[in-house]
Amino acid sequence: MFTVISCFEVSLRNLVDQHYISLHGEDWLRDSAIRGGRFDNSKCTLTARTINEMVTKLGANYSHGKVVAELGFGFWRYMFSRHQYRAAGQTLINVFPSLPLSSPTMQYNSIFVYNELAKTNNIRNRIAHHEAICFSPTLEVKNTRFARENYAHIIQLFQWMNIDEGALLYGLDHIISVCNQIDAL
Repeated sequence: MFTVISCFEVSLRNLVDQHYISLHGEDWLRDSAIRGGRFDNSKCTLTARTINEMVTKLGANYSHGKVVAELGFGFWRYMFSRHQYRAAGQTLINVFPSLPLSSPTMQYNSIFVYNELAKTNNIRNRIAHHEAICFSPTLEVKNTRFARENYAHIIQLFQWMNIDEGALLYGLDHIISVCNQIDAL
């Protein structure tokens, strides 16, 4: 599952980066975090600080690509939060071209995407902290429902980004077969 999540994380960050490069230039992260940059406001302080700390940490080894690679999933998720989304031009939703159309009862907007990414961020963190993902939350009973639901959610996110998840994950994706094996125990 962590491999699938990692592939999703890299895909998301690369699409976000490509999107903003096309709008704001090759060095959009550093430019957005400097004084007078897009994230130089009271609502985006943490975003600007995170970027500036990474630039400082890299020092003479700085490159835009290295900053992109060093920033974690939570950072990329926050690009869809209200203030970062607005500060950067309110166009990032375009990295999800197959997102369903909004209706009066359901808005498929940046806040929706932010909340959907939170689900993936949560399971990512659970796995990174070695928490169980194949047990019932209240009982010590094997249960792959949580893992299966999160897997299906990640696949849906790939599809909303128009990424052929089957091709991308070929040879890496064994989630369903492993869940089936666990269920058969």
